Amino acid sequence: MSTSILALALDIAAGAISLAMVLCGWRLIRGPHVVDRLLAIDTLYLNAVALIVLLGIRLHTPILFEAALVVAMLGFVSTVALARYLTRGDAIE
Repeated sequence: MSTSILALALDIAAGAISLAMVLCGWRLIRGPHVVDRLLAIDTLYLNAVALIVLLGIRLHTPILFEAALVVAMLGFVSTVALARYLTRGDAIE
């Protein structure tokens, strides 16, 4: 019984995160400013990490948790580099 409840909760969470990704994609396309687009990209990669973690829970595979960690690290570094580029004009000093 609890397995079906867990599956239902994972499906609902995946649907909510997918909706959040669609809304972030909309903000990425329609964002009036560059900062809005930067925040949309940042939120998109966080949502991707959440979907990878949900898939790891669903499939009972620990390798997806490591993949989520790699995506999170790459997303953080790229967001910081892009923010530095937008504020200073260069990403590396």
